[in-house]
Amino acid sequence: MEIIVPIIAAVVGIAGGAGAVFVYNKKNESGGKNKAEDLVRKAKNEASDIVSKARKEAADVAEKSKQDEDERRKEWRKTENRLSERETLLDGKLDQLEKKSEKLVKQEKEIEELKAEIRDIRTKQQEKLEKIAGLSKAEAKDKLMAMTEKDIKDDLTKLVNKEQEAVKRDIDEAAQALLVTAMERMSSEVTADRTITALKLPDDEMKGRIIGKEGRNIQALQRATGVDIMVDDTPGMVVLSSFDPIRRQVARYALERLMKDGRINPTSIEEAVAKAEREIDKEVMRAGEDAAREVGIVGIPHEMLHLLGELKFRTSYGQNVLLHSIEMAHMAGMIAEEIGADKRVAKTATLLHDIGKAVTHKIEGKHAEIGAELAKKYGLPDEVVHAIAAHHDDIEPTTPEAIIVKICDALSAARPGARNISAENFAERMKDLENIATSFPGIDKAYAISAGREVRVVVEPKAVDDLTALKLARDIADKIEATMSYPGVIKVNVIRETRAIEYAK
Repeated sequence: MEIIVPIIAAVVGIAGGAGAVFVYNKKNESGGKNKAEDLVRKAKNEASDIVSKARKEAADVAEKSKQDEDERRKEWRKTENRLSERETLLDGKLDQLEKKSEKLVKQEKEIEELKAEIRDIRTKQQEKLEKIAGLSKAEAKDKLMAMTEKDIKDDLTKLVNKEQEAVKRDIDEAAQALLVTAMERMSSEVTADRTITALKLPDDEMKGRIIGKEGRNIQALQRATGVDIMVDDTPGMVVLSSFDPIRRQVARYALERLMKDGRINPTSIEEAVAKAEREIDKEVMRAGEDAAREVGIVGIPHEMLHLLGELKFRTSYGQNVLLHSIEMAHMAGMIAEEIGADKRVAKTATLLHDIGKAVTHKIEGKHAEIGAELAKKYGLPDEVVHAIAAHHDDIEPTTPEAIIVKICDALSAARPGARNISAENFAERMKDLENIATSFPGIDKAYAISAGREVRVVVEPKAVDDLTALKLARDIADKIEATMSYPGVIKVNVIRETRAIEYAK
């Protein structure tokens, strides 16, 4: 391509010169002949120079191409030589690998032959040993195991007992630390609210208005609220009596409204009771929602929230049941988080564990059973239903969350000041505990101590042996469970002591 370009240029130059002469002759036909010949000569010289230059460049290009081709041939020869050398090297390595493979196969055969010889030798030795000892391999093995077991049985027993004690000690310490941590993190009031069941009268005139002519006002109030109203039992006070805490609160609200208004008649009583019922219903629902919000639980059915709010007006041993449930839920969440249990299930079950107490005056049965039935009825998870049913050991708790509910119930109830009982009831309870203990034969003395949390029983050593003392402790505990109502746990401690006394004279 590079040779053709100069040639084309030369031809174009010649043609251009001829064209120029032709044009010039046409335009200047009257011009001189010499001047035209000079132009032709000049064009021929320029064309000759271009052709010479083109030939020279073509020769240079041809020479360079030849040199490049020679260099490429040399490179190809070098590459062929390297490939040939590598092929020779690979052939040698393949030969070596084949020889090594043959050698390995031969060695494997020799090893198999040696293994077979060793097995034959071991079999012959075993037969000789069995013949000398008069025992087969299985019999010798059993005999050796029996001897070994006999030798190390005592050591194993001691080791197992030691490990069990260590594990139990570690578990007890961990459990104590966990419970103490949860109780320390939960700070709440130790005195519970009491439900107000009595109202103070401003004067005797108001007492007369409440009673009304021939008692029609007080009768209308009792019919509208379903609450017994007593105005003569306590001077200057109106006492409200009802098993239903909600009705009691409705009666209190209505009576307060009537005394404030001053107009008391059957019509105003009906209006006051209707307004009080609406206020109580709103207050109950708000209390349930606030409790769930405080604990951090969402998705509780509307009906369950309403029942939960009713616990605001319910007390157990002076402890407000709703506050008790909220406190339990907080502790349950902490314990569940520490041990890796389901935090939501634990908190939901503890918050709703006493929900049955809201309807125990309407439905017969234990509040744990009623609460579980209500939770199941309104679609709560089976884990929550089981934990509610098992928190008083009516059924065996089978999940960590159920055990957490049971523990938190005992912790909240046992908090100092959480439950208040009168001195008279306290003394009666202590006396009942001692009477139950002394009702069994062989008892010398019985003392109720630790605020009724423990009964210490001293038995006559001649009448009660050690095994009987164990059975006696269980019998006393069973009788206390069957005949008494109490919060928490009561420890029964049976003491049997033998003393030998002599005097040196």
